Amino acid sequence: MQADVHSVVIRKRVRKSMGDLTPLAESLRKHGLLNPIVITPQHELIAGHRRLEAARQLGWETIPARIVDHSDQLELIELELDENIHRKNLTTDELADAYVRLDKLRNPSTLRKLWNSIVTFVRKLFRRRPRRSSVGGP
Repeated sequence: MQADVHSVVIRKRVRKSMGDLTPLAESLRKHGLLNPIVITPQHELIAGHRRLEAARQLGWETIPARIVDHSDQLELIELELDENIHRKNLTTDELADAYVRLDKLRNPSTLRKLWNSIVTFVRKLFRRRPRRSSVGGP
């Protein structure tokens, strides 16, 4: 099903920050949407807020959507959480291997992209690092 990007209702979300949507928008422009957004029959967004916003930035009028008939607010929040916490990001080794494979198929600019991805990954890693508590100190 295709949903009008302007008819999708966005209620209070768990995620507060969209982050930089530029890479996602570029991926949508290049490859299209691989995973549709998820909405209720009333077009309330359940999952795919970043995908929806990136599509809007690109000027898309419609977006592939899957309708899930859930009206219980508890269940809607659980669905949003499930989509965002049960995924596993690539490790730096996996990312490096993938870019090496791409480099063999493409051109030298892949090495620059690999480096940028590794730098971004490391920055994110250190941003999420928990701060040590001084409770029960020396």
